[in-house]
Amino acid sequence: MQAAGTRKTYDVCIVGSGAGGGMSAYALTQAGADVVMLEAGGPWDNATDSKMMEWPYESPRRGRGSKERPFGEFDGCIGGWDIDGEPFTTAPGTKFDWWRARMVGGRTNHWGRISLRFGPDDFHRRDLDGLGENWPIRYDDLKPYYDRVDRLIGLFGSVEGLHNHPDGIFQPPPTPRCYELLIKQAADKLRITCIPARLSIITQPLNGRPACHHCGQCNRGCKTNSNFSSSGVLIPPAKATGKLTLVTSAMAYEVTTDGRGMATGVSYVDKKTGTMNHVQARAVVLAASACESARLLLNSKSSRFPQGLANSSGVVGRYLTDTTGTDVAGYIPKMVDHVPHNEDGVGGNHLYMPWWLDNRTLDFPRGYHIELWGGLDTPSYGFMGGIHKYPNAGGYGKALKDEYRHYYGATVGFSGRGEMIPNADSYCEIDPITVDRWGIPVLRFHWKWSDHEYNQVRHMQQTFRAIVHEMGGEVFSPMPTKEHGYGIANGGQIIHELGTTRMGHDAGNSVVNEHCQAHDVPNLFVADGGAFVSQADKNPTWTILALAWRTADYITEQRKAGAI
Repeated sequence: MQAAGTRKTYDVCIVGSGAGGGMSAYALTQAGADVVMLEAGGPWDNATDSKMMEWPYESPRRGRGSKERPFGEFDGCIGGWDIDGEPFTTAPGTKFDWWRARMVGGRTNHWGRISLRFGPDDFHRRDLDGLGENWPIRYDDLKPYYDRVDRLIGLFGSVEGLHNHPDGIFQPPPTPRCYELLIKQAADKLRITCIPARLSIITQPLNGRPACHHCGQCNRGCKTNSNFSSSGVLIPPAKATGKLTLVTSAMAYEVTTDGRGMATGVSYVDKKTGTMNHVQARAVVLAASACESARLLLNSKSSRFPQGLANSSGVVGRYLTDTTGTDVAGYIPKMVDHVPHNEDGVGGNHLYMPWWLDNRTLDFPRGYHIELWGGLDTPSYGFMGGIHKYPNAGGYGKALKDEYRHYYGATVGFSGRGEMIPNADSYCEIDPITVDRWGIPVLRFHWKWSDHEYNQVRHMQQTFRAIVHEMGGEVFSPMPTKEHGYGIANGGQIIHELGTTRMGHDAGNSVVNEHCQAHDVPNLFVADGGAFVSQADKNPTWTILALAWRTADYITEQRKAGAI
């Protein structure tokens, strides 16, 4: 860590080391920039820190989750919804769950690695259905960067030619498992598109990384870096240039500015010592996550920026979105008493279902995709906590063991992930009272799902149940009622927060321009999901990576031109 009081001025200061921060560091250091990166969490190296091959019995809790690892004691991501000393608040009547990672690599150490490009329609939805806003860029603006990300990081998939689900530069996908083939048979009969998944897990060697060896433990952090994480794929080559200074346990609390209103650096708290420090830089890139970056801007007040930095529009923190989600699991009698076999594969689904319907015939405007799970790797509960039970399983001793051998692997499950329309009632702001352990004001969340999202999730539930029925199976949980939101996840629960610093041509209703450059502060940039104008029915990570690379290239051009 750089010593307190050092006055070196870096070319760029990046806040956050996840997808956007890691890609920014990679691209900028490759271009010769001298970069300092502030990360609120501690160091992490997959090769040494991952518990990829540990058995549950090697844990005092048999692998059960802990406060800092709620998805399992061996999970690859340190963080959670409840972090000691780092609260957040919600407005009365609001249900919102905010997940934060606290480690090098951020959330890229725990995600499904579903790596989907946004489609051509996703960048101008307002033109198509009159809702929300258009992006100031189009798919063709981002396609060259999607291609670069594919070649650098790697993903598997199949060329399908679907209009709004663009193909990438794919490695071969793994073979579907038995239960996935049964699901595809049912999907084909119901005319639901079902194709190989698109996951950033390499099935062939790439850029010095070996192919996945199918241990199925991707969520623990990959010791061989065969799957993607910023900490394993982007940070190491950036450090190898000698141009990256990584400062961990650094809680950023203010972007500083000079008399001209230009960013001069970032002030942060050393979480280990409690001391206040400052790094100077000619440009600042915020990549702390959509909500953390908004918090940092809103807390960076001055006489020139009384509403917070880059917030003359009043839009910072506004139009917050998350992916819609719900789960259904079903018992499939034809899968009982299976022949014992391995279900080798990656740590995730080998097939998925992209959006396949025309919304003009439906009562909601945007789509969703379906993720599959089940078989011999079925968890005891879905994301929404619905218990997956088998009929008649009970007793003790040999009878109990025989029952579980009979039913084990006879479950399939479906998780819907869909697009939310941005609304004025979903946003984050600074809580007027509550501060964290370092005295930094925290965020307060407001949240509202609209009928668009409720109707979409009802359709998910109906679709999943129809697939189970087509498979000859049974769903034990009743259809959720409207009073219970049709089983919709709380805001934030899917961990895809976007918006809060959205891009646009008009400085009056957006925070950054088409290059993710702040309208109000020309040497300030956003490289995380905050710049998104809309959610799309795809996971956002691949688009964050592509946008961050495009933004880094623009910063490099501006530096060469002497503009920053």
